Amino acid sequence: MNIKNFHIPIIVIATLVTVISNFGLNFEIIRNLSFLDFQQSGPYLEFITFNQTYFIQNDWWRLITPIFIHFSFSHLAFNALWIFILGSKIEMLDGRLLFLCLVIFSGVTSNYIEYLWSGVSLFGGLSGVVYGLLGYCFLIELDSNKERYGLPPAIYIFMVIWLVLGFIGVLELFGFGSIANYAHLGGLISGLIFGMLTKLYLLARQR
Repeated sequence: MNIKNFHIPIIVIATLVTVISNFGLNFEIIRNLSFLDFQQSGPYLEFITFNQTYFIQNDWWRLITPIFIHFSFSHLAFNALWIFILGSKIEMLDGRLLFLCLVIFSGVTSNYIEYLWSGVSLFGGLSGVVYGLLGYCFLIELDSNKERYGLPPAIYIFMVIWLVLGFIGVLELFGFGSIANYAHLGGLISGLIFGMLTKLYLLARQR
């Protein structure tokens, strides 16, 4: 099967997971995709440990699958829009394989950092990947005289402001719900790292 792009299937999978799981309310489905496995005990979720999830159950797919979980329509729509905009540009200019590797790298990194800093909780979303794509685009364009991806500087500024507002609690205050801030930060850092490694690789090939 010849897959022409990866950003559309990612959006489709996230949409299907969100709809089928009733925006994360169907725990029987979500528990197979969450970063840590859990059992539902009445209204409470009892998470098992990282070691048991990954080294005893060998549920290694959970490192990436939380990116497909979304808890509201606005959450899904916002992320899907940016995956479509950024994903189409990166795939067209840099290739499908690089885009897929970037999604996996930023997804795994953002999920792990969210778990590492926020502890045991149920989280999800493509936001970390979105920040990873933005970080990558910014790094690639950093020393260029032209906007390779056609993203105005205001976009980068807006996303950084959004990140800061999340950390200081303003977004929750205005009804955006619980924000996985460390996933956003982890995604941004991973995108910058991926962009730097890509540049180093391209420089090495030119020598």
